[in-house]
Amino acid sequence: MKKVFLSVVLMTAVFSQNTYAQEITLDKIYSGYYRGKGIAGIASLNDGENYATIEKDGIAKYNYKTSQKSGNIVDGKFESYIFSADESKILLQKESESIYRHSFLGKFDVKDLKSNKVMPLNNGNYIQEPKFSPDGSKVAFIVENNLFYQDLTSGKITQITNDGKKNSIINGLGDWVYEEEFGHADYYQWNKAGDAIVFVKFDESKVPEIYIPIYGKSLYPTEMRYKYPKAGETNSTVSAQLYQLNSAKTTALNLGSFENHYIPQLWQTNDANEIVIATSNRHHSKVDLIKVDTKSGNLTKLFSETDNAWIETDNLTLEFLDDNSFLWASERDGYRQLYWYDKSGKLKKQVAKGNWEITDYYGYNPKTKEAYIQTTEKGSLNKVVSKLNINSGKTTLISYPEGNNSASFSKTFNYFINTNSTAGTPYKYVLKDASGKEIKELQNNNELLSKLQKDSFVTKEFIKIPNSAGDQLNAWIIKPKNFDPNKKYPLFMFQYSGPGSQQVSNSWDGGNAIWFEMLAQKGYVVACVDGRGTGFKGAKFKKVIYKQLGKYEIEDQISSAQWFGNQSYIDKSRIGIFGWSYGGYMSSLAMTKGADVFKLGIAVAPVTNWRYYDSVYTEKFLQTPQENPEGYDQNSPTTFAQLLKGKFLLIHGTADDNVHFQNSMEFSEALIQNKKQFEFMAYPDKNHGIYGGQTRPQLYEKMTNFILENL
Repeated sequence: MKKVFLSVVLMTAVFSQNTYAQEITLDKIYSGYYRGKGIAGIASLNDGENYATIEKDGIAKYNYKTSQKSGNIVDGKFESYIFSADESKILLQKESESIYRHSFLGKFDVKDLKSNKVMPLNNGNYIQEPKFSPDGSKVAFIVENNLFYQDLTSGKITQITNDGKKNSIINGLGDWVYEEEFGHADYYQWNKAGDAIVFVKFDESKVPEIYIPIYGKSLYPTEMRYKYPKAGETNSTVSAQLYQLNSAKTTALNLGSFENHYIPQLWQTNDANEIVIATSNRHHSKVDLIKVDTKSGNLTKLFSETDNAWIETDNLTLEFLDDNSFLWASERDGYRQLYWYDKSGKLKKQVAKGNWEITDYYGYNPKTKEAYIQTTEKGSLNKVVSKLNINSGKTTLISYPEGNNSASFSKTFNYFINTNSTAGTPYKYVLKDASGKEIKELQNNNELLSKLQKDSFVTKEFIKIPNSAGDQLNAWIIKPKNFDPNKKYPLFMFQYSGPGSQQVSNSWDGGNAIWFEMLAQKGYVVACVDGRGTGFKGAKFKKVIYKQLGKYEIEDQISSAQWFGNQSYIDKSRIGIFGWSYGGYMSSLAMTKGADVFKLGIAVAPVTNWRYYDSVYTEKFLQTPQENPEGYDQNSPTTFAQLLKGKFLLIHGTADDNVHFQNSMEFSEALIQNKKQFEFMAYPDKNHGIYGGQTRPQLYEKMTNFILENL
């Protein structure tokens, strides 16, 4: 490591006459020196006057009004917790083993808070996705692809399904692509009466299998095998099943009259004998909301949501009110807003309108008729928290007006904890009342900010950059501490650019931000631009990319680089670009389609051909390769490998279960056959995150040196 930083210091002299008494280094970044503080596991208690958090010695109880700790609800060290609905019991996660992005194996206990009796679930063995029954008398869970429930009085375990089998049948748990792309691992739900469970059965027996060599230290590599449906290939066949506890009978629900290719979500309603499920067509352009009568098994369609491009099936918002009318989020008027339906599925009204979006939903207060939401009302760079009267449509701001604001509300909505950050201020946690009045600051990260300021931290500037379509693109820029407008600086661009994403926001960046600050100290201008296809500026701006993923995104990155190159302080012959995953895909396109603009590119874990990526994500934006071959091939960096000119570093983990190593292998072969020179780094047995041990420090050291030596 010392040798690396000697070379960094020597290279710095080339770019800047400035020297700092203190500065950011990779050693500091990876030693935890800049680690911030947070509050873990905030959950309101039923009385609305107290809340719980996870602390080192247990699950702690705090009072909203005084913000004082009254003690521990449970002593011990736990990873997470869930209360039963009446808070008489608590489900405690003691340990876990990660599987994929959301799924994990865990060991859980249930503690009766009245008797203090502790009962291990599944005899202390590993389970997945435990859920209390509504009355707290049982917990359902999954073991080896089968669904079970355990009676918390007797300890008796009842097995609901028996056909679960690895890489074949899954009950109540998503397959790989569902978990990855719909954003959760559980696919079952209790009804409110607690006498029935509706679950999704996955038959993935016909889904093509991917196998990944795991090298480890064994003489012969082992294999990781799992079902992975690539674009245009066979998906799991899914069915909705109704299990009734009293009869121990399971019935397959007939979805033949509805969209039934995907079942992205299930919800419990306020009717004791009702579950609502969302189903979707393969293109994600039509979603049916279906009501299940858990006594008869009868199905009733509430309504259908349609879109000329796609529906965000991974972000469905549905809230049932006391009378079983419901609130539903839709982009149908061009911005994500709430719509109010009666219990039969008839539209009552669009609750609010405006050229802003609802980005998160927190809950509904029946006393005040207000929904609590996160929005972009203060501009697409900011996220604020408001209360929305569903009768009048009026919104009232209750968070700070700037930065990224999120909220954790009390059950009565009398209090909330406002988490706030800006581009220049790390997270702070502030207790507020229902009107937004500040009661007390619970925690801040002033110590972290002080360390960064001593190390010459520079706050991002936000600017607008025009594109060829007449849009004003959001961008941020980090300049060296003692920036001289009369000098010319090399430019290093970062982006992600995926559909609906956002990298340019007035929020604290806990990811690459400090590394970017370090690069600025080495004499680089660092910038990021959110082009067409990114989120929070309306559906038109986001969905213009439909059926031609990558086309407009790379046009905007190239034109933005050219715009920067025309600024007096940028050396247009020294422009680089970096990205990970979708961002790696864009970096690869930039170095091929944009070869005359970009001198250097770093692509980490990139998709290089959308034919190799999963069906749920890819087809949402491109349809299938059979339907839209040009959309796949004309925006693949592999197609344009012959155009590469600059210095290119390609990086991938060999055990990436998400974006397979195959992507980088195919792109490498295309570059090789076109006699293109490039650098390649493979990380043995590392997944999409490329971490573990000294992996991340080594990775960022490599990228830093590559930039210093070539840009």
